[in-house]
Amino acid sequence: MGFQTEFNSVCKFKSEQELFELLEYGRGKMVKSGFRVFPTGQKVIAFTPDNQAIAIVKILASIAEINFQGEEVTQVEMELVRKLNEEEARIQTSLAHEMFFGERV
Repeated sequence: MGFQTEFNSVCKFKSEQELFELLEYGRGKMVKSGFRVFPTGQKVIAFTPDNQAIAIVKILASIAEINFQGEEVTQVEMELVRKLNEEEARIQTSLAHEMFFGERV
C-alpha cells in the first residue's frame, strides 16, 4: 500500500462518461484505482481516454480511500476552467505524448 504521485500537469480520464459530465456541467469527478495524490487547488490539463488534450481543469478535492469492496481508490473532484482551442490541444497532446504517454526508455 502506498501513494502514487500524478504528474503535476496531467489529469487523464479513463471514462468517457466522467469526461462528458465535466464538459457538459462544468464540474465533475473521476475515480482512479489505487491511492494517488493530485495537486488540489492547481490547474491541470485534462486528457481524453485516448490521450488527447481537451481542457484546463482545476482540482478541487482528492480523496484516497478503501471502498466497501476493499479496493484502494482515489476520487478527484474538479471544475472546468475552459476547453482548449484546436492549436492548444494539438501542442499539449504532442508534448504529453513525448513526456508522459510515449515510449519509456
